[in-house]
Amino acid sequence: MALPPLLVCTTEEEYRVHYEQTYCRGGIVTFDNIRVYFKKEKFLHAFYESSKRDRVKDRFSSERASRMNWIADTLCSPDATLYMGWDKSKGRYDAANRVSVIYEDFVVIIRLSLINAENLKGDFVTCYQADNSIEKIRKSPKWNYESCVKILAKKKAAD
Repeated sequence: MALPPLLVCTTEEEYRVHYEQTYCRGGIVTFDNIRVYFKKEKFLHAFYESSKRDRVKDRFSSERASRMNWIADTLCSPDATLYMGWDKSKGRYDAANRVSVIYEDFVVIIRLSLINAENLKGDFVTCYQADNSIEKIRKSPKWNYESCVKILAKKKAAD
């Protein structure tokens, strides 16, 4: 599959404006009809990186930001492979975390919740080139819409 073009902006502010106009004010709906919401604050998490490898994101990454338009392409493609995301705090896979992969090792992660008994909504978490973790991601359990709805409904009933 051909890669989408990279986004080329001159400044960090131009990337930020593009993110806010395209994603925060836009209407991204996945190929399986999940509306995904984007918060302005996620710009820092998605497009910054750690200069000291200490998990403190303190430096804007034009390399990450150049793939910004790949987010929509990844979420909207029925050809994307969907995996359950890892919940580090619980030490297990979580069906409410969906990891989508289609272009190279680029991953888009959304957090899902129920709108009603059978429909999901998503919140954008992050995106990145998973150079170091793509093999682990590709070994993760596959994500399934119906299973996710059942798990979330069961969790909601228990709360």
